[in-house]
Amino acid sequence: MAVGRTGAELRGFREVQRLAYDCAEAVAAQLRPGVTEREAARMQREWLRGHGVRDWFHLPFAWFGDRTAFVGFRVPLQFFPTGRRLEPGMPFILDMAPVYRGFTADIGYSGCLGPDPLHDRLMADLQAHRDLILREVRERRPLREIYEDVARLMTRQGHTNRHRAYPFGVIAHKVDRVRERRWSPQVLGFGTQALKGLASDALRGHREGWSPLWSPHRFSDHPPHPGLWAVEPHLGFRGTGVKFEELLVVTDSRDPQESAFWLDDDLPHVRRPQQRQKEEASA
Repeated sequence: MAVGRTGAELRGFREVQRLAYDCAEAVAAQLRPGVTEREAARMQREWLRGHGVRDWFHLPFAWFGDRTAFVGFRVPLQFFPTGRRLEPGMPFILDMAPVYRGFTADIGYSGCLGPDPLHDRLMADLQAHRDLILREVRERRPLREIYEDVARLMTRQGHTNRHRAYPFGVIAHKVDRVRERRWSPQVLGFGTQALKGLASDALRGHREGWSPLWSPHRFSDHPPHPGLWAVEPHLGFRGTGVKFEELLVVTDSRDPQESAFWLDDDLPHVRRPQQRQKEEASA
């Protein structure tokens, strides 16, 4: 594979990504009215540590209610978990980035405490963004243009672009392997080893004309750079926000099918619309 990743390495990234999604589904199943964002974040940390995770790209986040749409977010500290309590019918997002056996994942899981047709519709609308991103990355469109196309699609769907609220407005960032150490400290919730890797990519990319951050800014005005990208389109409608986050593999292959692909198609946000389509077809 031209990306420089062996099959064994991709399996390592796939394993940690599935571990993270298993954690998200396990924690989501335990959420009850009255649970706070801080408690949900702690549940994720404890589950992952119980399954062998010792390091992080970033510690787990949890957002409830209108915080899933980043309503009123102005400064980075507002992203951290709060005492907001979950209520019946309330949307939630779990977000975690564990490092396991030296491999990194960064995932986002959207759910709702009870049935909600609006939430179902937003989740279904996300699928079009997954398809668009993959298609345009394979076309080698500049990352900045793809970002703008995602934003335009959200507008046509009647939604707002909420990943623009992230630092630098990023929709994605590169991830890589992390050297395993006995002691791995965090700074403001981010693992120092993973941050060093991102900083190293930023310096090298600056010299070579690319950035490890996929944003609406000029530094992302270049074709997709080979590697693994944690991609997280995040749309909002009034006080409800939904997103997914998963790893996209980009290579320098000339074969369009091999030039880019999602690392794993067996993920919750992929299975949900497929299951709904089956149910609608059989009704």
